[in-house]
Amino acid sequence: MHSHDDDDHSHLTDIEARVRALESLLGEKGYINSTAVDEIVQTYEKKIGPQNGAHVVAKAWTDKQFNDWLRKDATAAIHSLGYTSRQGEHMEAVFNSPDTHHLVVCTLCSCYPWSVLGLPPTWYKSPPYRSKAVIDPRGVLADFGVHLPEHTSIEVHDSTAEIRYLVIPERPANTDDLDEKALSQLVTRNSMIGTAILAPAEKTK
Repeated sequence: MHSHDDDDHSHLTDIEARVRALESLLGEKGYINSTAVDEIVQTYEKKIGPQNGAHVVAKAWTDKQFNDWLRKDATAAIHSLGYTSRQGEHMEAVFNSPDTHHLVVCTLCSCYPWSVLGLPPTWYKSPPYRSKAVIDPRGVLADFGVHLPEHTSIEVHDSTAEIRYLVIPERPANTDDLDEKALSQLVTRNSMIGTAILAPAEKTK
């Protein structure tokens, strides 16, 4: 088994150092395998990331039947694309429109749809975001550079261990000629949390 004793941990934060020490201890006792842990992290960082969610969004934009299914039973619709959660939580898709903008938060901890968005961003787990998103959602969006018209209402969705939310952003302008794969490349992680809106695509000459 690889020993971490000689590694230089001076660059680690206190939390990172604690996690590394806990991982090392659990590995020594045979409870976990460091290689397996690294593989899981790599999967969520590189292979899943927000790509799965972007695929769901793009398909919702281009396939009316899938769009309807996503509205009625997001869990089943998302599972049909092969994206299943290790926790088995229920998924809800919420659709942005000119009149309504959706914002997702977890006020108790950091519940997050890993299966479609990968690892949660640091700010999502921070107390300031978790509290302000409920108290002043318009202010939170402004912090992210999103300024919505006054007539647009903001609905805040509080994720739990049982239910997770996926925001379906509005389809950007100038994308009528793009296929599902090209559209998915325009979708960002933050837009699926609700802290970003998608800019119009550049017009092709």
